[in-house]
Amino acid sequence: MKKISIVVPCYNEEESLPIFYEQVEKIVHKIKADIEYIFVNDGSKDKTLEVLKKLSKEDKRVRFLSFSRNFGKESAILAGLEASTGDYVTTMDADLQDPPELLIEMFETLEEGEYDICAAKSRSRNGYSFLRKKFTKWFYKIIAHISKTEMVDGARDFRLMRRVVVDAVISMQEYNRYSKGLFSFVGFKTKWIEFENQERVAGTTKWSFWKLFAYAIEGIVAFSTAPLIFAALLGVVLCFVSLIMIVFIIVRTLLFGDPVSGWPSLVCIIFFLSGVQLFATGIIGEYLAKTYLETKKRPIYIVKETEKGRL
Repeated sequence: MKKISIVVPCYNEEESLPIFYEQVEKIVHKIKADIEYIFVNDGSKDKTLEVLKKLSKEDKRVRFLSFSRNFGKESAILAGLEASTGDYVTTMDADLQDPPELLIEMFETLEEGEYDICAAKSRSRNGYSFLRKKFTKWFYKIIAHISKTEMVDGARDFRLMRRVVVDAVISMQEYNRYSKGLFSFVGFKTKWIEFENQERVAGTTKWSFWKLFAYAIEGIVAFSTAPLIFAALLGVVLCFVSLIMIVFIIVRTLLFGDPVSGWPSLVCIIFFLSGVQLFATGIIGEYLAKTYLETKKRPIYIVKETEKGRL
């Protein structure tokens, strides 16, 4: 019988975890496969770890990893994938925004043998603020044009993958991780299942607007060098414009004797060019910072405790 590993990153999810476990249990008995749960406690500050310990004692299929501090969702996903032992592996959020019932269709799809991945994407963005909806839509449009890796609009981390796919993702040990891009980068044949976005079952979202904005920048920098090209082209265009302006000023002075005057216009030009320079430097700095982090070879996460005890 096949085995499914359910990887669940957790950060301050003490309210959601019991409900999540109960809802998934209602579904998994309909799937003809063995199940293992792998919860990754990403340095939670509430009682998430206590809840996981209780679940682990009550159900031997429940395993958990507890980080020494908060390393982020991307690190938690990687840790869960590395700890998984199933023939199939799925990643799910503990807040039940990923409908567990889709696992049945995902499993049946992979069992047919045609696909290697069965992934979920939201048809709508119910529960999102107006600003978040707009920026999310713009992000996918931008990255679709500038990245060579396919980025599907509305794609979730929720997907069921064959072991060969999981091993391919694990093999990419980069420090700056963007899982949606990594899942797409490895390739393999994918079937997408659409669903209506669900509200959180409990607790509050950990993603503020600025965290999502930083995450979007992470994705763009990780899977495209287009911003660097844009900065270079912007410099070329401004140089061309400045040459035209120099010629215009010289001709006007020689023909009409009109000297260059006006410090306000000069100040505006200086401020504009300074802003452009800082903008381009910021783009280069972002890529340089990512390179710096990669070269230090620091661990992506540190595990402090598992269901077997402290390490």
